[in-house]
Amino acid sequence: MWVLAIILIVALMIPVAAILVDSPLGRSVARRLEGGPGPAPAPELRDLQRKVEALETELEDVTRTLAGMRDEMQFVQRLLEDPHRKKPAP
Repeated sequence: MWVLAIILIVALMIPVAAILVDSPLGRSVARRLEGGPGPAPAPELRDLQRKVEALETELEDVTRTLAGMRDEMQFVQRLLEDPHRKKPAP
């Protein structure tokens, strides 16, 4: 009886295994098991990555510049509020 059950399970697992191996999931698992590098990014993708990095750098520069201008503006605003006000002597 046990032999018949094992044969039946193996017979049912063969089509299931064939379907899994032939699926995109099975192919991706096979590629990972091979250990080869994935497909190289397309040239358009590399160009986009470079552009994004350049934009991020420019955004950081603009943010720093804006912070500096904000500080300068606060300084000028304090001067304009009361130009005759002197700092208290220590």
